[in-house]
Amino acid sequence: MFSGIVEEAATVVALEKDQSNLNISLKCSFTNELEIDQSISHNGVCLTVVSIDGDVYTVTAIKETLDISNLGLLEVGSKVNLERSMMMNGRLDGHIVQGHVDQTAICKDVTEVGGSWYFTFEYEFDKEKAAKGYMTVDKGSVTVNGVSLTVVEPTDNSFKVAIIPYTYEHTNFHQIKVGSVVNLEFDIIGKYISRLLNLNIE
Repeated sequence: MFSGIVEEAATVVALEKDQSNLNISLKCSFTNELEIDQSISHNGVCLTVVSIDGDVYTVTAIKETLDISNLGLLEVGSKVNLERSMMMNGRLDGHIVQGHVDQTAICKDVTEVGGSWYFTFEYEFDKEKAAKGYMTVDKGSVTVNGVSLTVVEPTDNSFKVAIIPYTYEHTNFHQIKVGSVVNLEFDIIGKYISRLLNLNIE
């Protein structure tokens, strides 16, 4: 479980295809604190550390993950938002994030306003998925590339988020531009409520 508060934007240093899987090697400042089998959120995708070599560690993304996320678009030099799993004795500063990406979205607009930035994202609308909670609501929570954010001006298939300078500089939001593909995880609480409302209990 994660909170959507990104610790660092790590750098991809190597990509290696292994049949339908992709081994992703990244360099970050806390590699010496990692352990094999540890779970880390990568742009909002929960992946397991499979090897550690100095200040570089490697995770493996399977085909299903590559198909529904933006990890298959990574290149050497790409920045990836990292968050280690939440400690249960700590504060939940963002919202409950599972690290299970639901789908991708495309950045449609970036506007700077008084030192902050408004990003508009558009995703494919699916009526059945929306009925299961795969949607955004005004002032609700959404995870974009692993970052916990508050929704502004949602429509059936789009929403805006406001990014403060700290988040812009310390995550990969500074690399997101019009046309960029990002990972989305919708709020798990909304999914449970939608599921309960749609249950046919006799």
